[in-house]
Amino acid sequence: MARHDGYRLSPSTVLRLLDEEGLLRKADYQRERRELAKARKAAFATPPTGPNQVWQLDFSEFETAHGGTWRVAAVIDYWSKYEFAWHWSPTANQHDAIAAVELALAEAERLLAGPSLIDHLTDPDTGEIVPITLVSDNGGPFRSFRFGALITARPELRHVRTRVRTPGQNGVRERGFQTLKYERLYRESIDDALDLQREAEAFRIEFNEIRPHEHLAWNRPLHVHLGLADPTTPTFHEPKILPTT
Repeated sequence: MARHDGYRLSPSTVLRLLDEEGLLRKADYQRERRELAKARKAAFATPPTGPNQVWQLDFSEFETAHGGTWRVAAVIDYWSKYEFAWHWSPTANQHDAIAAVELALAEAERLLAGPSLIDHLTDPDTGEIVPITLVSDNGGPFRSFRFGALITARPELRHVRTRVRTPGQNGVRERGFQTLKYERLYRESIDDALDLQREAEAFRIEFNEIRPHEHLAWNRPLHVHLGLADPTTPTFHEPKILPTT
């Protein structure tokens, strides 16, 4: 790209510049990923075994070509990787965080298509409600009084914040935002907020309902979330090996 713009650069110079900007993956990249995975698991007292047990919430932002910068607040199910409805706004405050949680609660209830979310989370033997663990970072919106009041008023939820400077503990949410940007938004011409919401929603539907996910044994998040597929068992037949001549 530099040469295309008329700059005469050697590969060693480009490598040095990338290294100085921190854009190269170091040799211990995989080791760091494993350490982050351990830290993420440490955030949960009991690993989830089904949907609506652990949700992850966070903000991200995207700058459009002509319509300014917009922020998205969104909740993802840790176990099924299902992306609940996204809340887009020019701000990233407590009201936006609350709106994202309310969207997730409404969609989770809709997906149950029968019992209420409270009934779904109630232990049939003890009658005790087992709340969803909502994981977020330590940002101001998640430490606000109004956000805390929302959690207190909803017996379906309990709020857990990750340790400071440990974004890996909210890794499923962070990875979901990266997938949205690198696989859709950065590849399209996003002029304004209308384009942004249209492209993002089309990708959310594709992500949840169409594309298979390797982490879910090539199942789709919607099927896993509804209990129609096991995230450890592929639902397709192994490809036949054609004879060679």
